[in-house]
Amino acid sequence: MVDTDNQEQAAGLLQQLGLKEYEARCFVALTRKATATAKEISEIADVPRTRVYDAIRVLEAQGLVEIQHTNPRQYRAVPLDEATETLRRQYESRVDELRETLDDIEPANGTDSKVTHEVWSLSGTEGITSRTLQLVEDAESEIVLVVSSASVVTDELVEKLENASERGIDILIGTAIPELCDELRSTVPDAKVFVSELDWLHATDDDEVAIGRMLLVDQSTILLSSMDEQSQTERAIFGRGFENGLVVITRRLMATGLLGQQDPNN
Repeated sequence: MVDTDNQEQAAGLLQQLGLKEYEARCFVALTRKATATAKEISEIADVPRTRVYDAIRVLEAQGLVEIQHTNPRQYRAVPLDEATETLRRQYESRVDELRETLDDIEPANGTDSKVTHEVWSLSGTEGITSRTLQLVEDAESEIVLVVSSASVVTDELVEKLENASERGIDILIGTAIPELCDELRSTVPDAKVFVSELDWLHATDDDEVAIGRMLLVDQSTILLSSMDEQSQTERAIFGRGFENGLVVITRRLMATGLLGQQDPNN
């Protein structure tokens, strides 16, 4: 049962990467044997034998399957490292092509007005994390980040913060978790890491939501997220172009717990 579930999951993931259902099923089947005939692939993959040949031709063209011209013919999947790298290149190529194509599409309204003030909502940890990474990457002068959970501080975020530090960006990171402070001081040594005094970052027994992350970039762009404790769903608001007074108040609030002499803005 476990093998069947894993096989179905692997086939589903391959379809998300661009393979059709029978192609994905046949490839997964081949990873379970050193070599196999079309009849064996059909039995393992639960794919009609006549459709196996079509699927194998596509997989061979994509560099995922090798053929031995014996009688009957033998098929085998390329090594997993090679296969995953091939799929990665194909996927990245499609994403790059998509971006170029979308960039070439002209705006429907034909205007080029610059947005000076905007507020948007985001939902889902994946999308909020992507926006966080992009804002950190685009920072030009300062990053102020307050997190309430170690799960927010991913390896990719640490890498982006390190790159920002190397570019001379001032980085302030606050958290109410002392252990996480110690970890951040070692992973992002050039950042000003402090124990946040914002006790309400963590949800209490009576609270349904907790603050997930607070990010202020270049004193102009703000991202604030909350985590629903029951559904574990993260939601956020993202905005830029706020009045200077609001930004000053937000920054002072986020830096609560940072000693004045450590603040590069003082």
